[in-house]
Amino acid sequence: MPSVFSHAIAAAAIGSVAVGGRSRAILWWLGAACAVVPDLDVISIAFGIPYRHMLGHRGLSHSLLVAAVLASLVTAIVRRTMPACPGAPTLWMFFFLATASHGILDSMTNGGLGVAFFAPFSDTRYFMPWRPILVSPISVHVFFGYRGLRVMWSELGWVWLPAALVFLAGLALRRATSRTPLS
Repeated sequence: MPSVFSHAIAAAAIGSVAVGGRSRAILWWLGAACAVVPDLDVISIAFGIPYRHMLGHRGLSHSLLVAAVLASLVTAIVRRTMPACPGAPTLWMFFFLATASHGILDSMTNGGLGVAFFAPFSDTRYFMPWRPILVSPISVHVFFGYRGLRVMWSELGWVWLPAALVFLAGLALRRATSRTPLS
């Protein structure tokens, strides 16, 4: 898996393209949280659930179904608490893409068992054909060592730099469209 930092950065980049307005910073933070939520499945290790189990790491919590459910829940909460934010379809798509980006990035790593995108309907695990990202260690102790430095260096090139470019392009696009006079 990429680190939680990279999942959050990817979500912020998606947010810069997907949502704007005065509440955009809060929405981007919520999108970043959605992108990190799938890794809560590491708790399953403490309960003795095997990695390859559907409830194990990169299983059900990384599925497109969970991304859709989480997007629906967060969209409903945001629409109730922030009525001036973008419309429900825009929010849902952003939160879905932010959450689903987690599995996509995980499937681009060089380790693990793959991602169960279609759980609970299928427990088949998938990887992308191109896997340039070094897999991040689950252990916090190991992450803050030499291996973690190598992972972060990998993520800087394969996640952070492209995300920064998407983020800047999204901001530029929003500025350009806000300056265009309506005919």
